[in-house]
Amino acid sequence: MNTAHVRPAGVLFDLDGTLLDSAPDLAAALERYTRQHGVPMPAYARVRAMVSAGSSAILRTAWPQASPQRIAELLPGYLEIYAGMLAERSRLFPGITGLLDHLDDERLPWGIVTNKIAALTLPLLQRIGLTPRAGVVVCGDTLARRKPDPEPLLHACAQLGLAASGCVYVGDDRRDVDAARAAGMRSIVVGWGYGGGEDPADWKPDALVRSVGALRAALERTA
Repeated sequence: MNTAHVRPAGVLFDLDGTLLDSAPDLAAALERYTRQHGVPMPAYARVRAMVSAGSSAILRTAWPQASPQRIAELLPGYLEIYAGMLAERSRLFPGITGLLDHLDDERLPWGIVTNKIAALTLPLLQRIGLTPRAGVVVCGDTLARRKPDPEPLLHACAQLGLAASGCVYVGDDRRDVDAARAAGMRSIVVGWGYGGGEDPADWKPDALVRSVGALRAALERTA
């Protein structure tokens, strides 16, 4: 049977850059941290582009010549500052609330799979009101592996009681597409995310959407 136009059994979302615009708080934390260290703050656009690549990549925008060991040493201090300003300026992207309302109305299970650690993810989701709504939340340290490894996506599907082959993963980064492909899921990339400055079309997702309306339409026909 051709399933190209069958509605998915479930939808999994990346968090930063997909559901949530968290760049303002992550950049503000970096600005405070660089000021403490007497290091020039990089341009906001440069920081924003690295958000989906994780905190180490964000730090590297301010310390481009630092060794991996130095970045690892800097990371706890940066995360401590960021933890104190969660959701001060971070907001769901316009239209996302309505999209999630639609999924709930349609009784379509959905969840979140992020590389953000639980100590940051769970308080953030609580503050933006998604904790009671998501059917499953898999964080970067929930399992031994994280994206682009498929294990977090497969774990989320298992928690929802769904076969991965019937689900869709929605993200904004190359690792999201790679993880979905490895998990046997279809992938949708959103054009409003961070993307690391790359062209999302180069990642060969199953669909690339530029608006929440287009995402909703894609979810109605993607399986």
